Amino acid sequence: MTRISGDTALGLAWALALAASLAVLFIGEVLGQTPCLLCWYQRAFMFPLAVVLGLGLWWGDRRVGRYGFALAAGGLAVALYHTGLYVGLIPEPIRPCSASGPSCTDANQLVLGLPIPVLSLAAFALIGFLSFRSLKETTP
Repeated sequence: MTRISGDTALGLAWALALAASLAVLFIGEVLGQTPCLLCWYQRAFMFPLAVVLGLGLWWGDRRVGRYGFALAAGGLAVALYHTGLYVGLIPEPIRPCSASGPSCTDANQLVLGLPIPVLSLAAFALIGFLSFRSLKETTP
């Protein structure tokens, strides 16, 4: 199995964070799908990830993965809770932001057949893994 370099891992983490940020902006702003409250909290972690990791790549800061890992861990915690609500492991209904807004249980909230909370969970987990992996080659 080929091992990826720290720079490649960091680049992949940034690309995934950027793609996820652009995807949720597209869903919210272009498609007009109002996100639920927990989706907003996840955005609070995802948007800075794209900026922080991008700036770290731009400036050649190979230790930026530690900030990416910390932000991804926070987002992963919210996404894990959100996914638990979605699949029914946590007995609390998902409430939309407004009485007439969509919920994450709505059929319009599926992307590639997967619910947004599950995609978010996967994105944060992979970004966290890649950010951590980018730190393996750096020296203090």
